[in-house]
Amino acid sequence: MKRMVIALITAALLVPLEAVAQQEETYDYWRPQRDMVARGQQAIFMCNGLFTGSRSLENVFAQELAFLSSPIGNAAGGDYVINETLQAVAIGADDGTPVMRAAFREGIGCVILAPDQTFEDIERLPQLTLPYPPGDPATIAWPDGDLIADRSLPDGVNGAALQAASDWAFDRESPEQVTLSLLVVQNGRLVHERYAPGMQIGTRTRTWSTAKSIAATLIGMLVDEGKMQLDEPLGFEWLPATRLPGHDPRSQITLRHVLNMSSGLDTVDNGGMEYATGSGMSYWAGSSSVKGALRQALIREPGTNWDYENFDTLLAVYRMKQVLGDEKTYREFPRRALLDKIGMRNTLVSTDRFGDFILSSQIYTNARDLARFGLLYLQNGIWNGERLISESWIDFVRTPAPATVGRGGQYGGQWWLVPENRHDVPKDAYSTSGNRGQYVVVVPSHDLVIVRRGLDYGRQGFDRWALTREVIKAVGTPTNDGQ
Repeated sequence: MKRMVIALITAALLVPLEAVAQQEETYDYWRPQRDMVARGQQAIFMCNGLFTGSRSLENVFAQELAFLSSPIGNAAGGDYVINETLQAVAIGADDGTPVMRAAFREGIGCVILAPDQTFEDIERLPQLTLPYPPGDPATIAWPDGDLIADRSLPDGVNGAALQAASDWAFDRESPEQVTLSLLVVQNGRLVHERYAPGMQIGTRTRTWSTAKSIAATLIGMLVDEGKMQLDEPLGFEWLPATRLPGHDPRSQITLRHVLNMSSGLDTVDNGGMEYATGSGMSYWAGSSSVKGALRQALIREPGTNWDYENFDTLLAVYRMKQVLGDEKTYREFPRRALLDKIGMRNTLVSTDRFGDFILSSQIYTNARDLARFGLLYLQNGIWNGERLISESWIDFVRTPAPATVGRGGQYGGQWWLVPENRHDVPKDAYSTSGNRGQYVVVVPSHDLVIVRRGLDYGRQGFDRWALTREVIKAVGTPTNDGQ
């Protein structure tokens, strides 16, 4: 028996290392969920393109769905259903992968349903019926409305240089970079506005992660009121619950940590799984955005590591919901506190099917509304004489997250900053940033707001700071010290 054991051990030691190295995971165990998510993406893109953005089906297939590797069908038809009466779409056939459905809801935009739901469940989805402020935006002067009586360029703005900057943005060598709109606001005046064919002033498109900066603004309002605190623990009942109450290491995570993208929680969105699990399940498959965020495990000490993660934003938004107290107050808060006050009437803040805002990505709006948002920050948080956000909050969102200092310094509090090694644009500039090229750039030293909306895909790579550099060539010398 002893000889047999020795022989087996000897044989095992003689197995070539190359044979062991061949044991790699090459099978995509997440393929079924990726297929479901892909259908959910198409459902959301088509629903919002048609019913939120009022775009043609041809336009949606040519632009929005070009982002998908294998969209189902084409503008002439395919395995999809468009229900104009319900303002809903269904994607796919009953072939083993779930049929995915999305429906437009008043005041919110399109909501994705769960795989086991049908059009009969649409009436159970959240909506917002809050009336808009009185007045027609077409007759209200910019920036509160859309009336622009004087289109002449102000003194000091070089029209030729401004057009050259615009051409730089639109005439891209890469087919993966498609600019949909460009707005330039200088000294409060809209000095340049340009749209791609098929786009109009009122066309709503998805902000993607530019929504995070809007979320931070709403949260900042509550911090200013003393209802939320940056350095207090979030105070959640995390999932799954620990056996010993009070012993969950995630209880150390604060609002500052999640707004700085430094929670220390396990990462999903940068691990190649964003279209199979994680926040993608609430974006595209109908799961709860809150439960998904609460289930992440802590893998690093909070505050010590920066990693861009949608769940960090969603945790901050969930804390905002808890502070606001009831569903009605929560649902109306973005409109009442921010959007209605600065004229963002074209903006819809979307939710998951449970009514929780997906403020990490799903806001639908136009370029002018985003310009108004940028102006609020350029005006140090004041609109029509009313302070909406404090200067101290603006300082926070513009301050590099501690975990990024010396490693790029490119991120603050849900806003992006000029990288430490970048010297061709003013250091006081800061920006929102959304997938597919959604940018609102604020440059205090030049009294400047730049909005660029895009449909980039693939490797993307549109350089918002280079665009800022080109626009600055047209607006002359600094107007102030940027403080």
